[in-house]
Amino acid sequence: MTQKPRPKRSIPLYLQIILGMIVGIIIGGIALKINHVELVNNWIYPFGRLFIRLLQLIAIPLVFVSLIKGLAGLKDVSSFSRIGGKALLFYVMTSIIAVSVGLSVGLTVKPGALVDKAKVEHIQAQYLETAAQKEAEALSTKNKGPLAFIEDIVPNNVVDAATDNSRMLQVIFFALFFGFAALTIKSEKIKPVTDFIDGLNDIILRMVDYIIRFAPYGVAALMAGILTDFEGDLSIFSALGVYAISVILALLSMILIFYPLVVHFFTKINVKKFMKAMYPVQLFAFTTSSSAATLPVTMNVVQKKLGVSEETASFILPIGTTINMDGTSCYQTIAVLFIAQVLGIDLSITQLLVIVGMAVISSIGTPAIPGGSFVILTIVLTAVGIPAEGLALILGIDRPLDMVRTSVNVTGDAVIASIVDK
Repeated sequence: MTQKPRPKRSIPLYLQIILGMIVGIIIGGIALKINHVELVNNWIYPFGRLFIRLLQLIAIPLVFVSLIKGLAGLKDVSSFSRIGGKALLFYVMTSIIAVSVGLSVGLTVKPGALVDKAKVEHIQAQYLETAAQKEAEALSTKNKGPLAFIEDIVPNNVVDAATDNSRMLQVIFFALFFGFAALTIKSEKIKPVTDFIDGLNDIILRMVDYIIRFAPYGVAALMAGILTDFEGDLSIFSALGVYAISVILALLSMILIFYPLVVHFFTKINVKKFMKAMYPVQLFAFTTSSSAATLPVTMNVVQKKLGVSEETASFILPIGTTINMDGTSCYQTIAVLFIAQVLGIDLSITQLLVIVGMAVISSIGTPAIPGGSFVILTIVLTAVGIPAEGLALILGIDRPLDMVRTSVNVTGDAVIASIVDK
């Protein structure tokens, strides 16, 4: 009797990324030891920059299609105005609070400031010109008048706007306008368009999946290059540890303090009952790192244990997996501040406000899949003149943070559904 071959066990992606980070550190350390830094810079680091370019490549198509698909899926304007309008208002409000929490933690703890300044002076010099250019653009906008920023959000040529990741707000405006206009037309008439958007969304998500699969190799190359840039300085790793703790504390404050307060004041649900009911959902989201994969569990718990009506749950929760990303917004803010602090880029008040706006709006287009936030984070970094290559600093420890922020995202979905149902 022949035995069936055992199925091959694949290493989970997050472990591959961690291994990639370790391999990159080893390669960078060896290059420094044998004085072959140029070998890393010329033959290894370029693959890391290629990974960043792939993330930037897919960013605008991903956000554009995700927003249109989300709005077009609201069925009609009456449903949107009756339920969706309220939900959208609460989504934006909770996202702003989440970003504010992240901003407060990032500016108070300043994890990136723990890096040895003497070791990063040469790196900072490479990027200060870009950051100064962005700050000058922000100041020139301010000098035009108090409402100039509204004018800048509306593109005079959407094709031109789509060629520059730093003008993502203009692309988002067009996508929202397009999606809302689609809502006003009978679904039968625009079915070819919605079918096309659905298919395009599937293709783009598959492209994101392929890019994320390349992440372990990209992270290895980036870490090797960054270690040689930092000349083997280990202070970056202590700073990284403080950064991770800061993100986790900020996210836990959302789950344990902010959401219970919202449930207490805006719903009739007992806070203890809510937290007990949501624990399995949070645990499932934590293990899968996907709001979309957790959706069936969330819908079941919200309806059966929290008493939310099927009409509200079936309408609000699917939308929430796409446009309600409180955990992601909070995390992105701390991540951007950390990278800026490491690279010695002092952000102005205007740039901080841009981070707040971009984190709130761009989180709407974050795909509800593991690693989807990598793509969106490149947009926020680019918007304030921070080099997207700085993303390499946090990729290696992103997986556990992704697990926590996904738990925050699904909890926020349940909170909004409970409020709207009341």
